[in-house]
Amino acid sequence: MTELQIKKINDSLYVVLGAGGEHVGGLRLINAMWKFKAIGYDAQGDIIPGGGPLTDRHNTRFARIDLAEIRAGLRES
Repeated sequence: MTELQIKKINDSLYVVLGAGGEHVGGLRLINAMWKFKAIGYDAQGDIIPGGGPLTDRHNTRFARIDLAEIRAGLRES
């Protein structure tokens, strides 16, 4: 998942989209740090907080919104 995209919702929230445009999480400004919150969906389409393809990156922190840094920090191993 090297081509993550981000979309600004407001000054403290961005949506993170996977290469195919699927919602994989969000970036929230918490205590002056950007924290990645992973999200997944079950077979019925219900939300699984902390789940999805980037579950192992849940709570990854970033000092700023920089797409290259975010892509590197959230890259699947």
